[in-house]
Amino acid sequence: MPQSISILGAGSWGTALALQAARNGCDTMLWGHNSQHIFQMQQARENQRYLPGFQFPDNLHITDNLEQTVDFSQLILLVVPSHAFKTTLTAIQPFLSPHSQIAWASKGFDSETGALMSQVSLSILGSHINTAVISGPTFAKEVAAGLPTALTIASNSEQFANDLTSRFHNQYFRTYTSQDMIGVQVGGACKNVLAIAAGIADGLGLGANTRAALITRGLNEIMRLGIKLGGQADTFMGLTGLGDLILTCTDNQSRNRRFGLALGQGQSRQQALTEIAQEVEGIGAAREAYQLSKHHQVEMPITEQVYKVLFENLDPKLAVQNLLARDQKPEN
Repeated sequence: MPQSISILGAGSWGTALALQAARNGCDTMLWGHNSQHIFQMQQARENQRYLPGFQFPDNLHITDNLEQTVDFSQLILLVVPSHAFKTTLTAIQPFLSPHSQIAWASKGFDSETGALMSQVSLSILGSHINTAVISGPTFAKEVAAGLPTALTIASNSEQFANDLTSRFHNQYFRTYTSQDMIGVQVGGACKNVLAIAAGIADGLGLGANTRAALITRGLNEIMRLGIKLGGQADTFMGLTGLGDLILTCTDNQSRNRRFGLALGQGQSRQQALTEIAQEVEGIGAAREAYQLSKHHQVEMPITEQVYKVLFENLDPKLAVQNLLARDQKPEN
C-alpha cells in the first residue's frame, strides 16, 4: 500500500509541501477552505494564486471537502495560519480515527491565549494522539522548484517523526528529527518578529551592521524566551532557530521582512499588508511574544519595540533610537 498524507492549507507553503510529498511518491490530498480557489487549482492543476508555475503530479489530489481529506490518510499535516489552527483542529476532530497522527507546519502562537500549537493540540485532542511540528529555513517557491532544502521534524514520537520524514526526505530535501517540540515552535514563531525588525531597519537605510546586530541580539532574546518555556538551548543554534532567523531577516522572499521594509520606508500597516496580499505571521507573533515576555519576565527589547510600532503606533525611527539608548551592559 503506497504512503499517503493529507495536507490542510492551500497557501504557498501547504502547496509546496504537497508538491514535495507527491513528487516523492506519496499519495497526497491537499485541502483548502476557499471553494473557488480549489476549483481553479483543480482546473489548472497548479496553484496560480499563491505558487504559480508548478504543475501538480497525478498523485496530488485537490479538494475542499474536509471529511474526505481527513479520511484520506491517517497522517494529517496542518499548514494553516496560526490564528486558524485552533478552529481547523476543532473542525477535523469529529473525523479523526484512533490511528490519526497530527502534524503542523504553522508558525506562531495562539492568538487568544499565546499558547504554542502543541498546547492547543493537547487541549483539543488530548495526549493519546501522536503530534509533530515541521519547521526550518524554507521558502515555498524554492521547495517547489526542487532547490536543496533542510528542515526539522520535532515530535513526541520517534516513529511518527520517521513516518513524516519518509514522506518528504530525498536527495534534495533533507529532514532532521528532534524531540524538542517547544524549542522548534518558539524559534519558528519568534523569528518572524525579528524579520519585521530587520526589514524596518533596512527600510530606514541603517545598513548591514545594524541588520547583523539585530539578528544576533534577536537570537539571544528568542533563546531566553524559549528556554524559559521549556525549550533546549541547542535547538536555537540549529535550523529552526538561527537558520530560520537568518533566512527571514535577509531575503525579500520573506513576507515579514517585506512588511518591515514597507514600514521603514514610510508605508502604513494597511498599505504594506495590501501590497503583500498574504499572511504576515509576525504581526500576531509580536503581540503574543511581547505578552509572554512580560508574563514570564523575560527581557526581549527588540520584540518590545516591534510590538510598539505595530500596536502603539510608535514611529519606527523612535523604536531604533529606543534600542540604541538602552543602558550599556555585558553581552550575554
